[in-house]
Amino acid sequence: LTGLPDMLGMLFWGVLYANVGWADFAGYERVEVFLREMALVNIMLLAGLGLDYDALRSLFRFIMQLTLVPTVAEVAAVAVLSHYLLALPWLWGVLLGLVVTAISPNVVVTVLLRLREERLGLNKGIHTLIIAMTSCNDVLAIFLFGVILGVIFSTGDLTSQILQGPIGIVIGLVYGSLCGLALLYLPSYQAKYTNGLRFAMTALAGTLSVVGSKKVGYPSAGALGCIVTAFVAGTGWRKRPPTECNEVSMYLDLLWKFLKPVSFSLIGKEVKFSVLEGETVLYGFVTLLVAVLLRLIASYLSTVGSELNWKEKAYVTLAGFPKATVQAALGPAALDLARSVNATDEYGRAQTVLIVTVLAIILTAPLGALLMIKLAPRWLKRSTDERTDQYS
Repeated sequence: LTGLPDMLGMLFWGVLYANVGWADFAGYERVEVFLREMALVNIMLLAGLGLDYDALRSLFRFIMQLTLVPTVAEVAAVAVLSHYLLALPWLWGVLLGLVVTAISPNVVVTVLLRLREERLGLNKGIHTLIIAMTSCNDVLAIFLFGVILGVIFSTGDLTSQILQGPIGIVIGLVYGSLCGLALLYLPSYQAKYTNGLRFAMTALAGTLSVVGSKKVGYPSAGALGCIVTAFVAGTGWRKRPPTECNEVSMYLDLLWKFLKPVSFSLIGKEVKFSVLEGETVLYGFVTLLVAVLLRLIASYLSTVGSELNWKEKAYVTLAGFPKATVQAALGPAALDLARSVNATDEYGRAQTVLIVTVLAIILTAPLGALLMIKLAPRWLKRSTDERTDQYS
């Protein structure tokens, strides 16, 4: 009715339940953690499947510019500002930056589907460019988030802490590649309910990656293993009939319809006004405002040299503004880990990360969606031919 993204209502009910005393989750912490991990697995698998090898190869340099330059600018800004304004250690500042920098695929793709119906922005491959940029940005943010989180909570000596990231990368790459290749041949084509089994095996591989990596002491391998599994498998599936290629994505989208309200409600549940400090909210707002502005500037500069006109460049830049989906999955991860290992010193920092994450969702999701919808008819050309997208 309001035209605002639905995840804001989910977030609001979580905050409401937590602060009026309706929600008592004592004794159910493990259930919460499990549901959040499932949401994280779902998002990472969708991110991996969203990486189109052919589109990446065609637009590789441009996509890398749009991914790396704005991401580095935003993460650096958040790290510096949160260090001096929110008193977060440098690693925690980088962790917060990686949570904030992820683009919401839910908001962006929803808007692009609407624009596709109106045939706006189809003539220069802008849709493919934005989707590829969003996927690469999220993959990079999720992967580095896992690495930094693993280093922060590493309990070994200095050498083991330094090796934590590289070893996790190797484990994630090997695991994801093997699982992805296996999913190309399993289950058999002759099997009954092949697509359902393929989805179940993909979800199981992702779950084992995230949960198993924590058990073996290399949590940074979980996110990467999950993403690589989906990317390798998805690349192979795309070479087959469309009915086979799209089935797993369809099932994951369906699963997200259940996990989405759970994920946003649980993140809202962690926001308790009784312990919320006005200074944290104010400085968090300033941090986000400066970081997002720097991201927009860096993103626009990254489009220089492309064939897009200035309005199309501005629209591609704007597509990196909304934050919501990935933040709901990553935001509470540090808090859950701090609770599980009884890291009292890190608990307060994890709460700060969560509060700023909630602010990022509230400030950017509705405004980003609104701007993308309202400015599209002014900034994008309407396609008159029957082609869909230059690179699709």
